[in-house]
Amino acid sequence: MKISIKIGADEKKFIDRVSELSGKNVYSCYQCGRCSAGCPFAFDMDILPNQIIRLVQMGLAEEALSCEAINVCASCFTCQSRCPKGIDIASVAEALRQLRDPQEKDFFGPDDVPRELADELPQQALVALFRKLSK
Repeated sequence: MKISIKIGADEKKFIDRVSELSGKNVYSCYQCGRCSAGCPFAFDMDILPNQIIRLVQMGLAEEALSCEAINVCASCFTCQSRCPKGIDIASVAEALRQLRDPQEKDFFGPDDVPRELADELPQQALVALFRKLSK
């Protein structure tokens, strides 16, 4: 039995835009769940990483853009390293953040990080923070 889901023009436009911004084909994901199983921040997410991809695959823009999980993503690339299809969910989350706030306001800059904290945090965490919260 084959089940088909019809996706309208608005949903297709959303899916294409996320794919364009992230550089990832979200249809490659077959929902194995390895990304979610390995995500070090999954415990703090309202939906799991594979569920983010599923919302995008279905063209559910409102649900995907309103989830807090896209803000919790630390861009640690654990999901990509575990994905058998090599999907970088951090890039998809970043694309969703860009779509949610198209004004590209400057939220956070290097001068906003206290010196003590900057000395303690790994460089990758700082770069991910600036990529996520600055435009």
